[in-house]
Amino acid sequence: MRVLGVDPGLTRCGVGVVEGVAGRPLTMLGVGVVRTPADADIGMRLVGIEQGIEEWIDRFSPELVAVERVFSQHNVRTVMGTAQASAVAMLCASRRGIPVALHTPSEVKAAVTGSGRADKAQVGTMVTRLLRLSEPPRPADAADALALAICHIWRAPAQNRLQQAVATQNRLQEAAARHASAVKGRIR
Repeated sequence: MRVLGVDPGLTRCGVGVVEGVAGRPLTMLGVGVVRTPADADIGMRLVGIEQGIEEWIDRFSPELVAVERVFSQHNVRTVMGTAQASAVAMLCASRRGIPVALHTPSEVKAAVTGSGRADKAQVGTMVTRLLRLSEPPRPADAADALALAICHIWRAPAQNRLQQAVATQNRLQEAAARHASAVKGRIR
């Protein structure tokens, strides 16, 4: 599975591509940051992020895009910018029919380090080890993007099994309801 991880941000939007399957060594195919000038108009910044993500999708042809789920912070302005950048990433993927997965920061930290409260340095260290890199990706946004991709690759099999189990359960409940309705109709 080839996953493009996106750590959304207006000034620095981390991007990283990881390939592999759960239980096997993973490979980093690319890592970087899409940057926009802080003094530029918000619309132009979003266009810049779109163009950058489109280039990454063109270059690496990911099967899925994993984006950090935006969560409430104290600074509403920061949350808004992060949410806007996140929406651009989801739009770019969806426009091409590429599935999108959202993961919370604590899910990503727990998947990569074993602790949902790990700091950026711990995430960077584990990403470096897991991908067998010579040094941690810089800036931290780039390492976070790789961590998102790793998280999804590792969690996807369990999530898929859970979704299949829920779908099967729903089909069984619908069949049981149809059967009960048919039996009830015959009794009358």
